[in-house]
Amino acid sequence: MTVWGGWSTKWYAGLLENDALIDAAWVTLRVALVSATIATILGTMAALVLVRMGRFRGRTMFSGLVFAPLVMPEVITGLSLLLLFVSLGFDRGFWTVTIAHATFAMCFAAVVVQSRLLDFDKSVEEAAMDLGAPPVRTFFEVTLPIIAPAVISAWLLAFTLSLDDLVIASFTTGPGATTLPIKIYSQVRLGVTPEINAISTVMIAFVTVGVLIASYMTKRSSMMREREMRAVDQGAA
Repeated sequence: MTVWGGWSTKWYAGLLENDALIDAAWVTLRVALVSATIATILGTMAALVLVRMGRFRGRTMFSGLVFAPLVMPEVITGLSLLLLFVSLGFDRGFWTVTIAHATFAMCFAAVVVQSRLLDFDKSVEEAAMDLGAPPVRTFFEVTLPIIAPAVISAWLLAFTLSLDDLVIASFTTGPGATTLPIKIYSQVRLGVTPEINAISTVMIAFVTVGVLIASYMTKRSSMMREREMRAVDQGAA
């Protein structure tokens, strides 16, 4: 749809002047932050119930409700949420998109946290409670710090899913709550503009930098762990 005309940075400056794209990006970021936080909290609670509560009446139905969005098509999820919001009389906008994203991202967060809780050593919690810590304090001061990497991973996954979503947001969005994927899709149907190419390049660069930083931190953490193991071995020798 466009003709290559050489290197230029003017379209990045033009991107900053495109209020529609900037507003859509800001809405997308706010929705992702709020929905990822809600989904992580609810997903962690659901994982705790499934792992720690054992067998209880309604467990099968509860687990089915938690994990249903994993296998349900996004069109069905979006249409169901739309009908729900219409029946409840909710005006579609920022909060309906946020609730919708939290709903389908919660199951992914629950899966990540549940996999960590299955390998969790309960003797650490038992030791804390034997020393007088109540269950709530034990969770926040012992359990949560140990499973923090899984909780952070769940939040990042929910955040990414919210940023990427187009189908569910298209059903639940309203005036003033247009997300960036919807904005890009609506413009691409009419033709790819240089601003779209510019914002796509910015997003790719942002993801690349994030991956490089995460790889560096992972490598550094593994190197520090190896040094600690060597120090322990030398001390034992």
